[in-house]
Amino acid sequence: MEKEQRQNLDQLGIQFVRILWCDNANIIRGKAVHRKALSEYLSHGVGISAAQQAIPVMYDAPVAGSGFGPVGEIRLVPDWSTLNPLPYCPGHARVMGDMILNGVPWSLCPRHFLKRMVAEANQEGLEVIAAFENEFYLLQRTAEGIVPADETVFASTMAMDLHQGIIDQMAEALIEQGMLVEQYYPESGFGQQEISILYTNALSAADQQIAYRETIKAIALQHYRIASFLPKIFANQAGSGCHLHLSLWREGENLIPHPDGNGELSDIARHFIAGILHHLPALMALTTPTTNSYRRLFPQSWSGAFRCWGLDNREAAVRVPTHPEPPSPSNFELKTVDATANPYLALGATIAAGLDGIRQGLELGMPVSVDPSTMTDAERQGANIERLPSTLTESIEQLRHDSVLLDALGEDLAHVYLAVRQAEWEAMRDFDLDAEVKLLLERY
Repeated sequence: MEKEQRQNLDQLGIQFVRILWCDNANIIRGKAVHRKALSEYLSHGVGISAAQQAIPVMYDAPVAGSGFGPVGEIRLVPDWSTLNPLPYCPGHARVMGDMILNGVPWSLCPRHFLKRMVAEANQEGLEVIAAFENEFYLLQRTAEGIVPADETVFASTMAMDLHQGIIDQMAEALIEQGMLVEQYYPESGFGQQEISILYTNALSAADQQIAYRETIKAIALQHYRIASFLPKIFANQAGSGCHLHLSLWREGENLIPHPDGNGELSDIARHFIAGILHHLPALMALTTPTTNSYRRLFPQSWSGAFRCWGLDNREAAVRVPTHPEPPSPSNFELKTVDATANPYLALGATIAAGLDGIRQGLELGMPVSVDPSTMTDAERQGANIERLPSTLTESIEQLRHDSVLLDALGEDLAHVYLAVRQAEWEAMRDFDLDAEVKLLLERY
């Protein structure tokens, strides 16, 4: 940390610097160091139990079979390039931490996993640019329980007027932290919102996803509201996704559009998307990793429940948006993602799947131009379109047998991650929606 940065913290009146990590259950955690003690933690960070990476969403104890218990310590070392004062919490700043063991990156660190996948993409001459596109609900507490903050419909200007103050504050806080706000509109569900931010490099995109969730939830609380990113809160209302937008670049050139400018995908984009679709049933254990995730993933809900791709097709797992002016297409969207996913693991594994598609030369099938659920079984079979896993245990089993994703994660991270996911499945497999929401609503 530069002397100039420390002086800036003093000028801003920062009392505590929060050093954050995101665990395998996608709970954002942190330890805060007081400004006057900061010099002691500049290089070696703070200590946390190694068992933190074996803790599920239900309780603060390592899961059985993880191999972790009371013994073991790692260092959470700040990446000072991510330091940001918190506009919604004057006197506090945030910095992302890297997990270090014996002076080197720990094999169970999700952030380091994404760094490794970014490095592998770089070895192929590729830079991955990404953005997470979040949907969330604004909720309020009443005598009848927790209810939506409004009962408006998609893109309602009345909802914009109702929530102008809170949305404007959220947008300004995101911008102050370096996130470029692109669009805002009320989504389909009662009280559901979407504020999209602009793309950036892969590691920064995952860091921003952590900061985004923190910011939205904190500002909602200041307005006596609850912001929840849980995929399915109300049985009769739209679910919330966290679509992952991706593009591939080389030396400043976007590699997604076909070089002929014919409105089609380039060969490398086709291989990359083919790799994602090939591994998607296993990848879902990382991109849609909770029992609640699968309550959202139904046909005819625009959630990406079928393994296929299409131009402007919101029922396909991979949507390729078109544009009125070249270059088109310029990016693609993986819809089978939600905000219960650890962004470092979800994005890193997606990159690993795409790179495998490039290395294996996997072929991408024809785009699907209709709602796959309206096709007959024979038509879907002929087009190689499959219904994706409908429960967490299905995607867990797929991941257990996907050697490419397991090798990418590494033996240690894969083992503990699967132990956490299995424990969560066993704990919540028989929950009804109300029980899931009671446990998970404010954790995500």
